[in-house]
Amino acid sequence: MKNFLTWAPRLILAAYILFISSFALDAFSEGGTLVHQMGDFIMHLTPAIVTAGFLWLAWRFPIIGGLFLMVLGMVFTIYFRTDRTFQLFMMISFPLFLAGLLFIFSHWITAKTGIDQS
Repeated sequence: MKNFLTWAPRLILAAYILFISSFALDAFSEGGTLVHQMGDFIMHLTPAIVTAGFLWLAWRFPIIGGLFLMVLGMVFTIYFRTDRTFQLFMMISFPLFLAGLLFIFSHWITAKTGIDQS
């Protein structure tokens, strides 16, 4: 159970970051100069970069990172309007809430049992 709680949120977020990073490839489908396309690519990667930063934070400080991930899930729900459809919410916002809860729960379990998480 300890290994599952330790690695599940990390793997969920890694897969999530790869998933939302794939949307950045859309920047190269339109015409335009290479500089313009690279600017669009970096702009489209911003949510993945922010999520990767929160993954790093949650890896070091599970409670704080877990809370920040759940707040990020709320921000994504509002900004990207994922509350419009169930499928959109499950793809974009729910993984952040789930990973945040799992980070907090894993820290709580390891602190309660006295098992070192590393």
